Amino acid sequence: MRALLISTYDLGRQPFGLASPAAWLRRSHVEVDCVDTSREPLDDARIAAASLVAFYLPMHTATRLAGPLIDRVRVVNPHARLCAYGLYAPLNADWLRARGVTEIVGPEAEAALVEIARSQRPTPDAQRPIPKAGGLPRLPFIQPDRTGLPPLAEYASLRMPDGSRRTIGSTDASRGCKHLCRHCPIVPVYQGRFRAVPIDVVLEDIRAQVAAGARHISFGDPDFFNGPTHARRLVERVAREWPGLSYDVTIKIEHLLRQAELVPLLRETGCLFVTSAVESIDDAVLQMLRKGHTRADFIRAVAVCREAGLTLAPTFIPFTPWTTLEGYVGLLDVVDALDLVEHVAPVQLGIRLLVTADSPLLDLPDVRARAGAFDHASLTWPWRHVDPRVDALQAQVMRTVGAMTAEPRAAVFAAIDDTARASAGAPAVPRRSRPSTPVPYVSEPWYCCAEPMETL
Repeated sequence: MRALLISTYDLGRQPFGLASPAAWLRRSHVEVDCVDTSREPLDDARIAAASLVAFYLPMHTATRLAGPLIDRVRVVNPHARLCAYGLYAPLNADWLRARGVTEIVGPEAEAALVEIARSQRPTPDAQRPIPKAGGLPRLPFIQPDRTGLPPLAEYASLRMPDGSRRTIGSTDASRGCKHLCRHCPIVPVYQGRFRAVPIDVVLEDIRAQVAAGARHISFGDPDFFNGPTHARRLVERVAREWPGLSYDVTIKIEHLLRQAELVPLLRETGCLFVTSAVESIDDAVLQMLRKGHTRADFIRAVAVCREAGLTLAPTFIPFTPWTTLEGYVGLLDVVDALDLVEHVAPVQLGIRLLVTADSPLLDLPDVRARAGAFDHASLTWPWRHVDPRVDALQAQVMRTVGAMTAEPRAAVFAAIDDTARASAGAPAVPRRSRPSTPVPYVSEPWYCCAEPMETL
């Protein structure tokens, strides 16, 4: 038995979603070949040699990119069993089955992949139901095996304020999430549950990546403070073993406030920045998305991080069915007033709300009213704003971001601000004269639960 595990995109990181199942399969004496097509070509010989081909689908972009590869595998190796696993596999089960995928597994996939590899024939869907949160297996986590993946130096790097770069490793200290944000793909699968990965397992994975050249670790947890005690113990041990190693985490605004006493500890143990999915500064929109924080909470969280000397990197979904031109200009004003221009990747200012198959967003009358028919090419419910000027602005912002990829963030922000004010008929404002302060950031921008490209 030879298993070919394929990742098409994982935010510029070496995919944990290949390394973890590879360890399980190899422990069970299954020969494993891992391919990350975002960093290396996939030749026909590797496809032809596989008995099982499994696609890792952690996000929407990865799923769309997998489509042509699934078709190619069926042509090159029609006898291979096809599997898809990860958060977006259950969400797109019908689309995957139509392409010939016979085995569909959720994100807690390791044990199931071993079972599939050992079995002699595909398991009918009726006998392998896609589990909901209560039925997700509780796995005895083991150290991931990154053998055969492209070296860390080929992935996104950390850009420091002084112009230097650091090689990034990545790992997960937990899976799932406590929260029920309406637009998040984690919610339908985990339904408010999360699982902590044992600290020793996390440290072994970090240890291997440090030996491979990592000088910074990016924790991929949806919310690093879902388990604050677990997080505290982990970062304290990381700092003791690797005093010069930096890291970054993702934490919800409400957790930054609720666990504010831990924020200085993050900075003291090497955390350089915290990503937080702010999404909007409009309290009505935040309520629609069930984010659990308010505009005022966001402003307080900025102050908490700044007082601790920690960079807060907010992410946004500025274009929703409830966005107004005036509201978008207001968002830019807040980003500028809080001195966050350098903290925000320009692509974040053009993100459009993504409505996937079976999304809880469809429960909202405003979304249903604006959505067209499901688009099998994009795997979304495309929607149009009631004000076409908002859709036109989103498209123009994304064109600006694409045309200015080599420009400083402040210059891109200024161009977007000019465009937005012209669209809204708002008067131009004098540019602030304060010097821009560079912050550390990952060379490949972070986004999730949203569509960064033009969708109209």
